Formats: sequence, C-alpha cells, structure tokens
Amino acid sequence: MEYNNILVNIVSSNVAAISLNRPQFLNTFSSDMAKELYDALMMLENDSEMRVIIIKGEGKAFCAGIDINELSGKSTIEYREWIEKMERPLVAISKMKKPVIAQVQGVAAANGMGLVASADLAIVADNVKMGLTAINVGLNCVGPVIPVARSIGRKKAMELLLSGRLIKAEEALSMGLINRVVPKESLEEETIKLANELAAKSPIAVQIAKSAFYASEDMDYIRQFDYMNEAFARLCSTDDAKEGVLAFLEKRNPVWKER
Repeated sequence: MEYNNILVNIVSSNVAAISLNRPQFLNTFSSDMAKELYDALMMLENDSEMRVIIIKGEGKAFCAGIDINELSGKSTIEYREWIEKMERPLVAISKMKKPVIAQVQGVAAANGMGLVASADLAIVADNVKMGLTAINVGLNCVGPVIPVARSIGRKKAMELLLSGRLIKAEEALSMGLINRVVPKESLEEETIKLANELAAKSPIAVQIAKSAFYASEDMDYIRQFDYMNEAFARLCSTDDAKEGVLAFLEKRNPVWKER
C-alpha cells in the first residue's frame, strides 16, 4: 500500500516501523495522516510475520499535535467526527495484540504526547519536550490526556492539561510517562534493540500479556486476579509454553511455533 503522509519500513524479520512523514509541519496530524497511521497499524497487526511495531517521526519533531489549518468551518457534529478520526490510532493501539513502541525525538505535543502515552512502551531522546499544549491556544487536550492520566495519575495529568507547559525528558521519565531516556544519537539503535528483544519472545505469550493487561485494567482487584489467572491458564496450554519450558530445561534456545 502507498502512503502520502507516513512511511512503513521493515526493520528486521519481525519488526516494522511507521514514520510520521510530515516533517515540514512538525508531523502534526492531518485527517489523511491519521487515517494512514490507523490503516498501517491494522495492516501490521494482521501481518503474521511482524511481532513488534515502532512509531517514530521524520525530521526534528516526533509530532507537534493536530494541524490547526483543519480547525475552521465545521459544525459541532463535524468536529466530533473529525477529532474521533484524529484519535483513532491512539485508541487502536490498546486494542492491538502486538506491542507498539514510540521512538521520540524533539517535540511531542498535544495529540503527539497522547500518541506517546498510548504506545505500550516509549524510548525518547534527551532533547525531548512534551506537553498537552492546546490550552495555550484556547483549546484543550481532553482526548490525549486520557492515556497520559493512565500513565502518570490524575493530579499530574490535570496539571499538564490545564497549564499547557512543556516537560523535558527526565521529568517525563520520573512521572512514569516513558520508559527510557537515551542520547539523541543512540535513539534509533536503542529502540530497534528493544524491539528485537521483544520480537524474540514467544509471540503468543506477548500478545496474551498485552491483551490481558489492557482488558483487566479497570477491573476490581479480585476480579483482575481471576481474569489474569484465566489468561495464564490459556497460555499454559499453548505449544509455545510447552516449548519454552522444555527449551529451558534442555538449556537451548526455544523455537516458537505460534504467531
């Protein structure tokens, strides 16, 4: 499939990368880019060879939010449809079975910060600045704040939502918004290294782990244990679980069979 606003590259035999490719606009979301990003995520989700997906941005920024040139002249219903289209990729990631890693440099603002928070894991360069900045132009980031709040909690999320301030990489790390901060020149290497590490795990074990994590997130404490135990029991009956244990006992590398 050909795209105009993103790039899709095969990084290794089991890892693919989607690049937001509007560098002249700091990779802000247009309606077309949002649709292409969603379509690419679904295409890779359904590709049995791909096990891990990376999202990154071309140029100096990861994503500076939504293209404000699309804002004017809509009815309330049209605005609702438009913003849902913009946020569709963010929602989709939590429903996918395959892990998604955000590789972040430069600015990640508004919907860009929401995309970072929506990713399962995030590695950022030491030059990163993030913020829910829409409040500064009379709007707000009530969509992107949802995954942000689930990462960092209510109080800090509310502060970012109402202040619109930009935070640096180390503060984002201390909040729990991201996983790692690395030197800018090492960002791609470190991201691919992590992606390949995940891709080497049992695909079915990774997929069940991610799906069960999101599905149980809002359950009460006891019910969550019940759900997770059921997921674990299902995993134990798979060929990969049997192969993994046998390979450990035989002191050899496992050969995964299930995708």
